[in-house]
Amino acid sequence: MDQDLVSQFKHKYETLAGSVHIAEDEEAAAGMVLRILKEVQGRRVALGALPEPLLKPIDSACAAAGIAVLKPPFDNRELPHAIDAAQVGVSWAAFAVAETGSLVEFATDDALRLVSALPRIHVGIFRARDLLATHKEAAALIREFFIENTQNATATFISGPSRTGDIEMRLTLGVHGPEIAHAVVLGQNSGNRI
Repeated sequence: MDQDLVSQFKHKYETLAGSVHIAEDEEAAAGMVLRILKEVQGRRVALGALPEPLLKPIDSACAAAGIAVLKPPFDNRELPHAIDAAQVGVSWAAFAVAETGSLVEFATDDALRLVSALPRIHVGIFRARDLLATHKEAAALIREFFIENTQNATATFISGPSRTGDIEMRLTLGVHGPEIAHAVVLGQNSGNRI
């Protein structure tokens, strides 16, 4: 793990009103998600398309704590209300960019995008080895994603909580998306499982 790059990402993301957590492995990440849910007294969590080694411990920890888990495949008849009813949404980022403190999510299913957009609190998880220094480095990955996915492909950049400003220049968080944002950086002990 490049500590300087992680420190740069952390500084930038936290400057944008987000919180950054470092998890050595998937179990630690699951513990962080559970802690965030308990802090906000969350009773329902929506999970995006998380890798299986991460999905299992989060699902198990939430079930043991009596927290309802909504996970793919979603019933389109219940969307977007089912995801909107979750206090916390947990999604997987393909990579992150340190220079802007941005998580980058790829999706080809609009329902999965709702997980990072509708709940009041968003937790985005990515591998430390997928942390890039600049957007210039990200360009090739984004291009490749769109070449491989010619239909309904979306790349979303998430840099902290949703923010908007009004005509009087007052910044407000959470108007058009999550008002609280967490980024979890999976460290070296997550190995090659994800």
